[in-house]
Amino acid sequence: MLIFIGIAVILLRIPVLGKYLAVINTLIHEIGHALMALVTGGRVEKIKLFANTEGVASTRNHWLGGLFTSAAGYPFASAMAWLFLYLIYIENYTAVLIILAGVLVISFLLWIRNVYGFLWVLTFGALFAWMFWLDNTILTENVLLFITAVVFVKSITSAFTIMTMSFKTPRDAGDATSLARATFIIPAQLWGILFFAQSLAVAWFGIRLYI
Repeated sequence: MLIFIGIAVILLRIPVLGKYLAVINTLIHEIGHALMALVTGGRVEKIKLFANTEGVASTRNHWLGGLFTSAAGYPFASAMAWLFLYLIYIENYTAVLIILAGVLVISFLLWIRNVYGFLWVLTFGALFAWMFWLDNTILTENVLLFITAVVFVKSITSAFTIMTMSFKTPRDAGDATSLARATFIIPAQLWGILFFAQSLAVAWFGIRLYI
């Protein structure tokens, strides 16, 4: 796993390929918003994924539900990274495969509503179809190891990015800005710090399994 994390760090820095791979974390992040909206009594209108790794989950909810929904993206991505690390640690690759396939199918059928999002889910889903067709255990395990590493790395780096944005452009810092507007008294910078801090804490609990 540590080797795959190192590989993910390198490949994520490659201009086109890196952004394509990073969208898996974007999708998980937006799914976090969508699920929280549903749990708090709201509804999900659509999810859009973009080639620059950004994403948007459009939801409708009451104020408190909207607050929880806005806050859910980064913690959910971190939690999923930890869950994947744990499942890999206990060698339950099947569970990782089922969760990822479920995320792709549900988001494609219910929520993805832009061209790039459709194309990304189709091409990424084709990878899973190819793995099923080959039925090669070693290949499947290594692909899942790599995807887990990508989600792990991006759960940290995306949280770091939003934290830096909250200081540089606090009025345009994604979820941190939305939460600052919703809470009135808690600035975007503090939300950015909290997002990054939780990503580091959850990452530590995940990576300590391997060290």
